[in-house]
Amino acid sequence: MHERRVVVVGYDGIELVDVASVTSCLAMANRLGATPAYAVRFATLSGGAVRCDSGLELSSQVALQDVSRTHTLVVSGGLGHAAAAADRGLLAQVQRLARSSSRVASVCTGASVLAAAGLLDGRRATTHWHHTAELAAAYPAVRFDPAPIFVRDDHVWTSGGVTAALDLTLAFVEADHGAELARWVAMGMVTYLQRPGNQAQMSMFVRARRPEHAVVRRVLDHVTANPDTELSTARLAAVAGVSERHLTRLLVTHAGQTPARLVRQVRLEAAATALVTTDQAVSSIAKATGFRSGETLRQAFSAWFGISPTQYRTVHRRRA
Repeated sequence: MHERRVVVVGYDGIELVDVASVTSCLAMANRLGATPAYAVRFATLSGGAVRCDSGLELSSQVALQDVSRTHTLVVSGGLGHAAAAADRGLLAQVQRLARSSSRVASVCTGASVLAAAGLLDGRRATTHWHHTAELAAAYPAVRFDPAPIFVRDDHVWTSGGVTAALDLTLAFVEADHGAELARWVAMGMVTYLQRPGNQAQMSMFVRARRPEHAVVRRVLDHVTANPDTELSTARLAAVAGVSERHLTRLLVTHAGQTPARLVRQVRLEAAATALVTTDQAVSSIAKATGFRSGETLRQAFSAWFGISPTQYRTVHRRRA
């Protein structure tokens, strides 16, 4: 094959950044010598222009019905995702192309189109953190995880919201052409750090809204203030004044995760903050954030963020 054909699917109400992050990143890869090169086309069901959710219009290069085959099929997200997921004609074309594609992907809420087409059934997937509960309820056969920037399940890839599309596409480039070209593309896109897929979309410490439920707020405040203490489910239930089962149900409903996962996230984000803002040794940070040893922290940190604590400190201090 002399080129890798990529089709980016659009519809009324798409997010322009979802499209541009993919197309611009692959164009940069071509300019830097990707071989085989990417042949990227933006396609809509009718072949006509679509209106982005920002109000701008984006012209289509081809009608989906006229696309015979593709290496990578990418469905964009946007505020129009629900209507797109209910469009039988669009779903039929996505299903048809997916059967012959080496890679099928969605950006942000584009996951709803893949889910409606049955392409995510039985798979782990992600989407914009704000829409995870909505999509999980609508498509119970899909294991939606709100945390990762992107998820790869065999040949099916899904990403978080908006600029996570850039991380997803850089991962495509690395998978197709190796880490060195992906690094140069990241530099060309002025993205200094290619974030690993399982890095969290939204930090526990920068969420715009705190949980509305008083018990959940109390538990979160306790965990955040005391990461180095015992934070078992039993202990947190005692702090909250509810049963362990009820606490778990409350946290899953209002925070989107179990008590153990909540504790792990808070501790790891506290460790990440300490790595960048202090000169403490990893072993000292581990003790201060509730890990048994520096090695325990290293293992947990690498599993969560995709890089070691030392690498995280080096990269983020360089960016600062």
